[in-house]
Amino acid sequence: MGRITFSINVTLDGCVDHREGIADDETHAFFTRLMDEGGAMLWGRITYEMMESYWPAVARGDVEAPPAIRDWAVKLEAKPKYVVSSTRKNFPWTNSHHIADDLRTGVQRLKDATPAGVLLGSGKLATELDRLDLIDEYKFLLHPRIAGHGPTLYQGGLLGTRRLKLVSAKPLRNGAVAMHYGRER
Repeated sequence: MGRITFSINVTLDGCVDHREGIADDETHAFFTRLMDEGGAMLWGRITYEMMESYWPAVARGDVEAPPAIRDWAVKLEAKPKYVVSSTRKNFPWTNSHHIADDLRTGVQRLKDATPAGVLLGSGKLATELDRLDLIDEYKFLLHPRIAGHGPTLYQGGLLGTRRLKLVSAKPLRNGAVAMHYGRER
């Protein structure tokens, strides 16, 4: 059985707005490595639509991008992408699949079928999956910024405190810190 790894950019004050992180080659290389290690991507509909609106054009070469960013886009194009949505059923982006089952059942089935693991990249979906006790580890890229606005990490709240164990912390040249935590079970 694979693991679910929740990974997202977050500012010092907990903001997960994708526009607030440092979007440079080093950041994209970090997320490319994470994607390479996993067997699939998992998003909610809003994150999927945001990604779908930009990354396929970068992968095709329709948008000019530095090599690290294009590398991310090309690998993302090939990676299986799973989407949780109750409102949208059609996901035409290459290698995209809809999880139509009950959330717990559908995500557990994906986890069981993906030995290399699943990389979760949606904040709201992470809250729901954490409530269902389906997230195994967390790999946050903590950016040296205070956004002063939301959305914030776990804004919807959890039923109880999650106890985590630090696996590693690695500073990047751009000032961000890659934080890896495992669940204490």
